[in-house]
Amino acid sequence: MDERSALRRLAAALPAAGDDAAVVDGLVVTTDMLHEATDFPEGTTRYTAGWRSVGASLSDVAAMGAAATAAVAAYAAPAFDADELDAFLDGAVDVCGSVGAEYVGGDLDTAGEFTVATTAVGRTDAPVQRTGATSGEAVCVTGALGRTAAGLRAFDAGAVDRGNDLFRFPPRVDAGTALAPFATAMMDSSDGLARSLHQLAAASGVGFDVDRAAVPVHDAVADYADDDADRWRMATTVGEDFELVCTLPHDAVAAARDALDVDLRVIGGVTDDGVRADGDPLADEGYTHG
Repeated sequence: MDERSALRRLAAALPAAGDDAAVVDGLVVTTDMLHEATDFPEGTTRYTAGWRSVGASLSDVAAMGAAATAAVAAYAAPAFDADELDAFLDGAVDVCGSVGAEYVGGDLDTAGEFTVATTAVGRTDAPVQRTGATSGEAVCVTGALGRTAAGLRAFDAGAVDRGNDLFRFPPRVDAGTALAPFATAMMDSSDGLARSLHQLAAASGVGFDVDRAAVPVHDAVADYADDDADRWRMATTVGEDFELVCTLPHDAVAAARDALDVDLRVIGGVTDDGVRADGDPLADEGYTHG
């Protein structure tokens, strides 16, 4: 059973599961697990690991349109190093502070591989789920895509300072709460834009047609992409960018933009069925754990 099959099985058994986070009486709860072998390339600092791992859970809170409240992490490593622990803590505290949340602790354990499990909580009385998109609406993304793909290639090239900088993404909590009054469906792009569109389409029973030229691509992608096709793959299928993908009525786009402190780009529209880019089928490709 692959990760996606396992998630579908769990979602079928757990009514509160299936979105980026669960919402229980206004409390938003989410958890994530990251491993050194699959999530932290060689050269990733413990500060970046603290920022990125906690930020991933904060991004799930953002995708529900909720205000982030607090986060915790379980930190496991082959051995405990004081400088590494301090750096991890600094990264976790700083990323929480960047969105008005508090890092409140966690747990420690030894393991054969550096591993972090994080939980974030938030609050909302009106969560934005994945199920509300309607044909005829606009589909939008925040920020720019391909940041993590560029970071991975920076690490591969030995440019570890730039790789670490690119890996410290800004969780879009403020954007999520600003979009909440307008968005009909929303999720984060942790699995990549292409897969996120397929997930939104399945949840809402709709389709999408995306304008390739309208998809915002992070400036760093140009430094590492081999050609235009590679640039597109980096922006849409590598994932782990943690931008927000949302749908909203066309007549609400201007007001939503005015409410945000980050760029909101219309990349296409909601259709009755199918997921396409420039009219051609867009494959369900993206990040998969394991």
